[in-house]
Amino acid sequence: MRILSSAASLVLAAIAPATALHARVVASRIQQIHIDTGRVRVAGGWLYYEAAGRGPAVVLLHSGNLDSRTWDPQFLPLARAHRVIRYDARGLGRSSPADTSYAAHDDLLALLDSLRVDRASLVGLSGGARIAIDFALAQPSRVDRLVLAEPGLSGWRYKDIGDTSWAKAWRAAAIRRDSIGMAVSWLASDWMKPAMEHAELRPKLRQWILAGAGNWLGLVRHGDLERVANPPARGRTRLIRAPTLVIVGSRDLPEIHHIVDTLTATIPNVRRVTFAGAGHMVNLEQSDRFTEVVRAFLDPLNHPSP
Repeated sequence: MRILSSAASLVLAAIAPATALHARVVASRIQQIHIDTGRVRVAGGWLYYEAAGRGPAVVLLHSGNLDSRTWDPQFLPLARAHRVIRYDARGLGRSSPADTSYAAHDDLLALLDSLRVDRASLVGLSGGARIAIDFALAQPSRVDRLVLAEPGLSGWRYKDIGDTSWAKAWRAAAIRRDSIGMAVSWLASDWMKPAMEHAELRPKLRQWILAGAGNWLGLVRHGDLERVANPPARGRTRLIRAPTLVIVGSRDLPEIHHIVDTLTATIPNVRRVTFAGAGHMVNLEQSDRFTEVVRAFLDPLNHPSP
C-alpha cells in the first residue's frame, strides 16, 4: 500500500470550479486517500492495478493503445465516494504482454474476483467501453451501472483506416517493424487529433503512447490474440439491464457516432450526453465536465441524470 504524498497538482485541474479555499479543502481530503497497487494473475499473464477510496466499486477501463494513467483526472476525485479501481489492460502499461490468446472481459472478471468485488459500476472509454459491454452481457449480476464513452462494440465492422497521411505512415512503420513510428503516427490519426490540439495534453499523450509502443510490435509479430465476446455484443445490446450512460464528443469519428446511435436505440435504460467540441479522448479534453457528469450518474443519492 502507498499513500499519495501530494495530489494537488493532479486533482486541482479535475475538480469543478470553486473558491480557492474550497479547492484547498477538497485537495487536502484527496491527499489522504490511500492507494493500493498490485498485480492480479490472469490466464497467461497478469494485470497491474491501482485502487483507492471506499464505497460502491467503480472500475475504470482505458482506451486501446494507452494505459490507466489516462484516468488521472477522474481517479482520485471519484474515489471521494467510491472504491475506484483502474488497471492496465493486457499488453499495455505495467501489465504483462499480450503474447497468448486471451479475452479482455475474462481478464476483468479475474480482476474483480481477485479483489473480492462482487458488483461494480464500469466506466469505459473506447476499447475499454467495448470490454465493459462484453462483460455486462456475460456477467449481468456483477454490473451496477455502465458509463460508455466514445464506445467500441464487439462485432462492429470498422472501416479500413484508408490512405490518409497518418495511415500511410503507420503502415510503413509496421512494415519496418518500427513500433515507435507506429505509435507516433497514431497521434496524428483522426482518433487523437482533437486531443492533440490541447497543448497541455500533447506531451502526456506522447509519453503514454510511446510507453505502449511494444504492444504495436506485438500485434505485428503475433497478430491480434484477443478473443472478443462470442457471440459479439452487436445485436445483443438490448439484453443489457444495467442503467447506462453513453458519452460522445461531437468531433469524434462518424463511426463512433453510429455505434452510439446503435447503443442508445437498443439498450433499454440508457441516457446519452454529447460533449460539444470534444473528440475521442473526451475524459481528457473536457475532464472537469466529464468527471462531474460521471459522478452525478454514479451517485446513489442523486437522480442519475447528468
